[in-house]
Amino acid sequence: MNFLWVKTNWIIKKLFSNYSWDFPNTENKIYLTFDDGPTPEITEWVLEVLKKHNVKATFFCIGDNIVKHPVVFKKVISERHAVGNHTFNHLNGWKTTTERYLANFERCKETIHQFAINNLHSKIFRPPYGKIKRSQATAIQQLGYKIIMWDVLSVDFDSTLSREKCLENVLSNVRSGSIIVFHDSIKAFKNLEYVLPKTLVYLKENNFVCEVIK
Repeated sequence: MNFLWVKTNWIIKKLFSNYSWDFPNTENKIYLTFDDGPTPEITEWVLEVLKKHNVKATFFCIGDNIVKHPVVFKKVISERHAVGNHTFNHLNGWKTTTERYLANFERCKETIHQFAINNLHSKIFRPPYGKIKRSQATAIQQLGYKIIMWDVLSVDFDSTLSREKCLENVLSNVRSGSIIVFHDSIKAFKNLEYVLPKTLVYLKENNFVCEVIK
């Protein structure tokens, strides 16, 4: 099953209820997430925008990018954002053996621990592409991890998508409890640069509160 739709269907949430698709609440809390970093300049730009709006977010990091850019990774943590495991090499679980997938997950886990500061203990995981086998998910959950999917997909990574449509994807679908996906990557930046600031203004004007995922 492919999870690349803008608004996650309630049927999917029910069928895969052992994953976190949203966090329903009555306090207008929503959850901004960024996948595929840390990426120099892009992630740092995101951090500056978030700081300007006094907003915290959750970054699902690729282990290889952490190794390549540890200073940026540590900056994410030092500015009190949350971080999560996104595998070491951005693996597609459907195309990867469970043994290899779990080893890659473990390598990212160790990398986060190696470069983390402030005694960080991250127990959240997002499968790249939203594609993960049941055997992989079960093993990761048995280690005490929450598997974090999403309620709203910006589709910022699609270079053929107009930035206006990308913004519409977010603003027309966000609800209290939504988990929104952006990407702090070079590929997504054309859309992200336009969409993120406008999203943050909209969220503030509509009394949404951004929380981190733990």
